[in-house]
Amino acid sequence: MMLIQTVLAFLVVLGTLVVVHELGHYLAARWCGVKVLRFSVGMGRIVWSRRFGRDQTEWALSILPLGGYVKMLDAREQGIDAIAPAELSREFTRQSVWRRIIIVAAGPLANFLLAIAVFAGLYVYGVPEPAARLRAAPALSAAAQAGIQPGDLVTRINGEPVESWAALRWKMIDIAVDKSVARIEVERTDPQRPGDKRTEEMRLRTDMLGAGDLEGDFLGKLGLDLARPRAILGRISPDGAAARAGLQTGDEITAIDGRPVVDALAFIEAVRAAPARTLLLAVLRDGRALTLGVTPAPIEKDGKRVGRIQAEVSTAPNMVISRSGPLQALGQGVKKTWDTATLTLRMLGKMLIGEVSLKNITGPITIADYAGQTARIGIVSFLTYIAFISISLGVMNLLPIPVLDGGLLLYYSLEVLTGRPVSERFGELAQRAGIGILMTLMMVAMFNDIVRLIS
Repeated sequence: MMLIQTVLAFLVVLGTLVVVHELGHYLAARWCGVKVLRFSVGMGRIVWSRRFGRDQTEWALSILPLGGYVKMLDAREQGIDAIAPAELSREFTRQSVWRRIIIVAAGPLANFLLAIAVFAGLYVYGVPEPAARLRAAPALSAAAQAGIQPGDLVTRINGEPVESWAALRWKMIDIAVDKSVARIEVERTDPQRPGDKRTEEMRLRTDMLGAGDLEGDFLGKLGLDLARPRAILGRISPDGAAARAGLQTGDEITAIDGRPVVDALAFIEAVRAAPARTLLLAVLRDGRALTLGVTPAPIEKDGKRVGRIQAEVSTAPNMVISRSGPLQALGQGVKKTWDTATLTLRMLGKMLIGEVSLKNITGPITIADYAGQTARIGIVSFLTYIAFISISLGVMNLLPIPVLDGGLLLYYSLEVLTGRPVSERFGELAQRAGIGILMTLMMVAMFNDIVRLIS
């Protein structure tokens, strides 16, 4: 069932992005007066098609779902003799260079517009996200050296406001790509006087991150982690180790073997790390301090022996709702799309000089996996994922690689500068080189996908 859901989510993502991208080309071509012969979702042999409109444009589904295309009236493909004289004015290559630029650029532009619309809609709807409150930083980590304390609420990074954990992560990855210093402003509460809050600013270095660190939990490598609630027990199974030890719903675990328990996640980690070993728990129950011993039952999970006491412990962080008015949401959508696109380009540039690992290149298997995961989380996560992939597709298509939209735009830019189109010989050689580059990128992406899958 999970596999079916992943496949369906992947097809929805891919179908949406392909249709939007090709619709951009189609609408621009119609606006510029170019005749469109076919609009295909998918590549290869056509399995279904219908013709509509004055031009009897063929709308088709093709057998290979990876991609799509818009086929226009083009003398390079149909041959000049096969085009009726009355339709020569609607042939693609006879359009001005500026019209050809508009038609080619409209595909990536449509992907960016889709992302803006999705982000703006989500900001208007209101997105529930974890608050940017920090957990205790591990000793010797960059966060600990910067002075981060447990419970700190991040309010600004490099002068820009931070509303949620997602915003924190986004701003930090932008800084980490350049390995620069983050100026983190936090709101800190005095534990002795909970109502007393003050603002502190710390400087967090990111230059210790390696080329492959951005692929995974780079915030954890810096010592930044999401704050969790206190270790308070929920429902307890009557036949589990927790019940046998005398633990009750509502008990708060404050220490294990004399060591303080910072939060619920720390308690879970301690229990999992102690299969069949008795732990001495300091418990707070209705204001009374108790000491109880519990022996986690050993079980096998993911090939490892871990402990379990069969008691629910919530690790859900504090949540905030990010919501804006329509105009502000539109501006936020534009900014988010711009920031994502520029960060993608910077990441690609860092890959070329070896400062970011090629492991960050992903292919259809990883895209499908994440599509399934986000779909299972909920519609907000799924729509957000579609927006990010749409931006990535737009950026990739604008790269100056022959056979991509960016390669064609490069040709037309040269035509604008020189006053004449590039030669057919140059175009053929560049196209072969472009295919080679794309095949190399696809092999790297597939290799990374397979490594992720088996690991």
